[in-house]
Amino acid sequence: MYYENYWCCGPKPCTVPKKRRQIIPTKLKKDTNMEISFVKMHGNGNDFILIDEMEGTIIPDEMKGDFAELYCDRWFGIGGDGVIFVSPSEAADVKMSLFQPDRSEAEMCGNGIRCLAIYAQSAGLVKDTCTVETMAGVLDVVFTEQGVAVTMTDPVFDRGGLPATGDADAEYCEEINGLMVYAANTGVPHAVVFVDDVAAVDLMKDAHPIRFHESFLQGANVNFVQVTGENELTIRTFERGVEEETLSCGTGATASAAIAYRLKKVGSDVLVQTAGGPLSITVGEKTVMNGPATVVFSGVISF
Repeated sequence: MYYENYWCCGPKPCTVPKKRRQIIPTKLKKDTNMEISFVKMHGNGNDFILIDEMEGTIIPDEMKGDFAELYCDRWFGIGGDGVIFVSPSEAADVKMSLFQPDRSEAEMCGNGIRCLAIYAQSAGLVKDTCTVETMAGVLDVVFTEQGVAVTMTDPVFDRGGLPATGDADAEYCEEINGLMVYAANTGVPHAVVFVDDVAAVDLMKDAHPIRFHESFLQGANVNFVQVTGENELTIRTFERGVEEETLSCGTGATASAAIAYRLKKVGSDVLVQTAGGPLSITVGEKTVMNGPATVVFSGVISF
């Protein structure tokens, strides 16, 4: 497959094949003046392109993955860690679909659902509370002074629920490349590694063997976690589907807090510091993620 050897504003080439960059707009184009409105948003630096499909499908389902690959590119596209599509739901107030730069569809996204909720409220689709349908289930959302509080699915620690190989009822705890790895599914599977200093971690090198370890049947996001206070964690996350470090990960913060609580490293109310900012996580009887979401800009893709 041919990749254009072009470098723009940095040391990373476009990851989208040149032919696909030309074909996708052509396939989407229905007339000579087609326009696609979008909103660019982020939750603690975890950024997304949001497209409103409440009035009907804009990007055909079979093309959503290709669209995400093209427009998430930070050199040849808009740039983002994923594309969120908001659409009607029969089970909730709105439905969230998330497609990632590798063209895969994620089960859900903690920072992404906060972005969707803020957009939905500003667009008059919901009021002070709402429910959002995701592939991981219907989640309750409340708007707070801090931003958005999302009642997450209960973390799953057994191998069957991750999913991972081995005894389906056993909790995941495995040594990989000399690192002790724990795991939890908080809507998506997350591996968690506790370290003394997250800043010293060579994330791309150390995360890769865990991300693709054969024990994770669907792969896993990888979080390196440092206990930095009585009820405080600092984390760095390598995200599956983005395939690199992101500035923040809501489900990763939740998984890290849940496992740290289970191991008695923190209490039930945990402040999780990410590179993009803090998230408040409550674990125990219920699991709640609370954090901000921000509109960066809106625009139109014209063909």
